[in-house]
Formats: sequence, C-alpha cells, structure tokens
Amino acid sequence: MHQLKLYGHYDSGHVYKVMLFLELANISYEYEQVDIWIDKSKRQPDFLQASRNAEVPCMMIDGEAFIQSNVILHKLASIYKLFGGESPQRLIQALDWQFWEANRLGMCLPQLRYAKRFAPDEFDPGGLSLLRSRFDQDINLLARQFGDGRLFVLDDLPSIADFSICGYLFWADEAGVELPNQVDGWLDRVSKLDGWQPPYKMMQKES
Repeated sequence: MHQLKLYGHYDSGHVYKVMLFLELANISYEYEQVDIWIDKSKRQPDFLQASRNAEVPCMMIDGEAFIQSNVILHKLASIYKLFGGESPQRLIQALDWQFWEANRLGMCLPQLRYAKRFAPDEFDPGGLSLLRSRFDQDINLLARQFGDGRLFVLDDLPSIADFSICGYLFWADEAGVELPNQVDGWLDRVSKLDGWQPPYKMMQKES
C-alpha cells in the first residue's frame, strides 16, 4: 500500500489530470488544497518544502515528492500497472502523447483559459490570436486521431495519454474555444468512465 498525498487547487487543469487517474483507479489518497492566488512564500510550509517551484500539482508518493502533472501520471501508471502502465510499449506510447500535450496543446489552451477567465487585460490581441491559431492546429490534429474509429487516444482503452490531454479540454468554454465533433465524442467517452466527475466537482468546488 503506497502512501499518497496530492497538493492541488480546483482551478488547475493539471491537478485535474492527476485526480482523474486516482479517482478512476479508485486509489486512496490524501488531498490538500493550496491557494495558488496568494504569494508563493505564504503557502503551506510542508508544501513549499515538497514543491521546488511552489506550484501544483505536487504529489508525495511514499514520502518522495513528484511535480509536473505528466511526470506524476507516468509514475502512477508505472506503479499501479494501469492506464498505460500495463506494458513498457503502451507506457512509451502514452509518454509520446504526454510530451506532445506539454509542448503543444498544453502551451496554448491553459493560457487561453487564463486570459478569458482570470486576466482579460493581461494579453494583447496579437498574442491571443497566436494562441488561438496554435490551438486550432493542435485540436484538429487530435481530432484526426479518431478517424480510424479508436475510442481513446492510444486505442480502445483509456490511458494517461487521455488524462493528460483532456485536463483543460473540459474547460473549453472557459477558454472561449470550440471543439471538433471527434474531440467532443472522445470527451464524452471519458466522462462515461466509472468514477469520472467534472473538474470543479471532483476538486471540491461547485461549478
């Protein structure tokens, strides 16, 4: 039995990625909210000691700290042999998509959401236009993956690739973006997995 503690916040899609794994796998863990809207130096001392960047998510696994959502997902899949961790081949395929998410969709979608919901005056129109253009490219590439009839990103079984990519897509409306039908269909399949809940509800905030 592994000892797990997740530090997070209900406004973080990166935290949601990790919670999806834990909740869908029905794994027991401790959860502690960290106020990401206050100065980093004022956050919990135990959290500051664990997270070198004072950012969420941060997960303690048997007393060892792991940060960055995709690293945490990879570690959990490896430990529990679930959601891509069933074989080395499937795990590396999922990792491929996790790198894509971090470099592509994860570089634009969270920024678009932040700009629209939290800081509309902090982004100039040119910057937002560039982010939207990049998002359109990325989301259309993702949509094409389902052209062969697969149910999830890797194949017909959910994996950490799905959790990594969908983290912020359930907040597409907050980012002011539209999703292709293929992506909507995939998100609907994710939402039907046993244990799924929408972000704010799962992270203890009413939507």
